[in-house]
Amino acid sequence: MDKLNFIYPEIFTSLSIMSLLILGVFKKNSSSLINNLSVLSLVGALILILNYPLEINLNLFNGGYKIDYLSSYMKILTILSGIFILITSSKFLKVLKLFQIEYPILILSSILGMMVMISSNDLIVFYLGLELQSLALYVLASFNRDQIKSSEAGLKYFVLSALSSGLLLYGCSLIYGFSGSTNFDQISSAMIGDQYGLTFGIVFILVGLAFKISAVPFHMWAPDVYEGSPTSVTLFFAIAPKIAALTVFIRFLYVPFINVIDQWQIIIIFLSVASMIFGAVAAIGQKNLKRLIAYSSIGHMGYVLAGICTGTNQGVQSSVFYISIYLIMNLGFFSFLFMLKKDNKYYEDMDDLSGLSKNHPLIALSLLIILFSLAGIPPLAGFFAKFYIFKAVIDQSMYFLAILGLLSTVIAAFYYLRIVKIMYFDQEKIIYDKDYNLGLKLTLIASTIIILFYFIYPSKLIEIVSKIEIII
Repeated sequence: MDKLNFIYPEIFTSLSIMSLLILGVFKKNSSSLINNLSVLSLVGALILILNYPLEINLNLFNGGYKIDYLSSYMKILTILSGIFILITSSKFLKVLKLFQIEYPILILSSILGMMVMISSNDLIVFYLGLELQSLALYVLASFNRDQIKSSEAGLKYFVLSALSSGLLLYGCSLIYGFSGSTNFDQISSAMIGDQYGLTFGIVFILVGLAFKISAVPFHMWAPDVYEGSPTSVTLFFAIAPKIAALTVFIRFLYVPFINVIDQWQIIIIFLSVASMIFGAVAAIGQKNLKRLIAYSSIGHMGYVLAGICTGTNQGVQSSVFYISIYLIMNLGFFSFLFMLKKDNKYYEDMDDLSGLSKNHPLIALSLLIILFSLAGIPPLAGFFAKFYIFKAVIDQSMYFLAILGLLSTVIAAFYYLRIVKIMYFDQEKIIYDKDYNLGLKLTLIASTIIILFYFIYPSKLIEIVSKIEIII
């Protein structure tokens, strides 16, 4: 019982969800209040995590729940993304008349599921967290019920996610059947000799996890769901689930199965290469900015997987570093999207950016910096993210993977630069409203400044991430 204080963040978030739901039912027209209290709840959970030393290494509930540096850091990233999403999207939801009490509560529920996933050290605990996260995401994807694209997005995500969950569960049952345990540490000790059943189990679980981060060839839901969901939900899809799934990837592959790396490494390399190349090529033909960022995210997850497939602590650290920078770049990009409003209508096509720099020079400059960072152009933060991934890959003599990664980076630069060309050299089309809320402006300014000036003091984030050590 003395260790229960280490799961206070999860307990506090659970109580917050139930309390806010009751408050929302009994107090009419309380959407703004519930949204603000949800932000405060996430801030409270963040304080509870920071209240304890991040370097602790504890196993709770018979080893099924792990509190360590990796879980604490990834929870902080997830909670910060939730805070910024709730702050930046309130005006957008009000304009679309979607600002209801259920929205922030669903975000909180999904984040709670992600926190459970991040700390899971057991297949059953992991699956519980995954389903809690997914159930909230199904509803969020179809939150704009009056728009057929949103309903379609929710349905597509539900059907394909149910399929991936089924495959994942089958993998879990195979691993349990051949190892006699669902606990990661105990599975590791049961790995004696060639057990093909366990290999099949690994493959099925990797399929389910690859779906969650939209890695090729399990990416088919991403473009339609990104486009059809309300933009604020698309932002949530683009960041938070990927942080949680990445943590499970690391924990699942590096704790029970690091000794059989030769059996799963080739699968991760394939997922990485396919995602990088497909993400770069498929985005070229896109006209909708949300579909473009969906294909872009597929490519970025390829780089993250490249770090994981190295089988080293350096590779894990580079992947976590990459997802941290990717979070900042996405917050900046979507903050920009929320600013494309005129007469209570939001625009999201590439052509709607024509001549944007003439009337909105600062916003256009911010997007230019964010796009250059996404393309990996030095000396912006995105360049450092890719640099450390390639360094980890090259240190393991995986030159083929590094070369393909560099080629896909060059291809991807084309569609980022095309947006810059449209903003700065095309004829002006639309003059957008300038009634931005404070949270939106601060998020765009902060993300742009971090990306632009990261090179001045890059060592701090590297120092934080380098404390993550999975292989002892």
